[in-house]
This record gives sequence, C-alpha cells and structure tokens, in this order.
Amino acid sequence: MVGEVVAAEPFPEARKPELAKLEVDLGTEVVQSAARTGYNYEPQDLVGRQVLCATDLGTVTIAGYESAVLTVGVPDGDGNPVLVGPDEGVPLGGELY
Repeated sequence: MVGEVVAAEPFPEARKPELAKLEVDLGTEVVQSAARTGYNYEPQDLVGRQVLCATDLGTVTIAGYESAVLTVGVPDGDGNPVLVGPDEGVPLGGELY
C-alpha cells in the first residue's frame, strides 16, 4: 500500500541504531512504522516521501513503540535498506499490483 511519511524521528531506544520512528499516512489512517533508515536517510529528509508499506501483518512493539506497518526496502550494495516507493506522486492507499 502506498503511504506518505508525515513525521519521522530518530529511535535511540531501539537496539538497532539505524531504526527510525515514522508516521505514515495511508490515505484512510496514519500509522506508525519502525523502519530501518539510518544508513541511507536522515529522518527529517523522509517527511513528504511516498513509500510502499506491507499492511495487515499485525503490530510489533519495539522498545515500547508500536509499529503497525512494514515500510518496504531493498538492500543497496552494502546491504543497507533503500526504501521503495513510486517515482511520481500517486494516490495514498494505492495497492501494489
């Protein structure tokens, strides 16, 4: 599902320092996501970016933070996540097909 990052901040409480706390607007609701972004992105640079999210996987609690969607990424040449999203703006909530 396509979402837009509406807020992002570092997640120093997490065991993995590359995690960030994201709030993602899916068009019908805003959800939280703990995403591995730290090697390729600064949290503030993600605000306004459209990303693909896997939904309906259940909620995971990481260091007291409830992550409700999986923000999708693929590894770069060093194995660090690069977020996946559309090349141009699309309606929020759009499903992958």
